[in-house]
Parts: sequence; C-alpha cells; structure tokens
Amino acid sequence: MPIAIKNSIIDISSEDTTKELARDFSNYLIGGEVIFLYGEMGVGKTTFVKYLINQFQINKKFQITEVTSPTFNLLNEYELDNLVIKHYDLFRLKDKSEVKNLDLFDKNRSTITLIEWPELIKKEKFKKTIDLTFSYENELNNRSIKIDGLD
Repeated sequence: MPIAIKNSIIDISSEDTTKELARDFSNYLIGGEVIFLYGEMGVGKTTFVKYLINQFQINKKFQITEVTSPTFNLLNEYELDNLVIKHYDLFRLKDKSEVKNLDLFDKNRSTITLIEWPELIKKEKFKKTIDLTFSYENELNNRSIKIDGLD
C-alpha cells in the first residue's frame, strides 16, 4: 500500500490496514521526528502507535512488547538500541503550563516523539512536525487517517 504523503486520506477501518500503514509509515522515520496524533477517543490513535512501535521492534530484532496508552502516566518510553520512541498521551492535561515539565522539546536526533492529544502544544516549538489526523466516517462505522507534513 502506498503511503499518503500530501493531504491524502487513507481508510483504516480494518485493523490489518492500520497495521500495514504503520509498517509503511515506519520506513519514513529515522529519528528526530515529532508526530502529533489528533482525533477523538477510540478512533485508532493508540492502535496505530502500537503497530508502529511493534514494527520498529521487529526491524531491530527486539521482542514485540505490549504497547498501551500512557493516559495515566503521560509517557511510555521504548528503547531500541540507538533509537528511543517516546509516546505521550496529553489527554489528562488541562493547562499549557503542565506541558513544560514533560521534556517534550528535547531535540534529540535519536528520538521519535509521538504525542496524542497535542492541542496544548505550540507547534512553533518544533522545527518540523508530522500531523496524523484520525477521523470517524460513515456514522462511526469507518475510520480514516490524513497525514500532513511527511516529505
């Protein structure tokens, strides 16, 4: 499946399609990327992140681990040799001041940062972001994703 690059919308209604897209998307990431994941609760953000992290684990010959939402602890971190994947879930944050203590603005080239619920963050704090916008369609029967900022 070709990955959407500019303003394309991909149907991810099936979990297999979500897994395949995460696999393809992983090929574009080398470290240093900041990825904002937008969308309603239950639309597939964490499922996508799970398959993305699992793909990096497969590529680096690590054991596949369970990937859960960091809703209560705000951050789950995965170390894969010289690559660190930080998965943030900011759903519980209520104020922009709470973002300051999260080490989100570390510009480490060996880190991929995934941020669910990034609405409290000023995008200009980052040199470049990739936006993944997850949506429900067809009266919640289908799901789609739009990818912006991937060159």
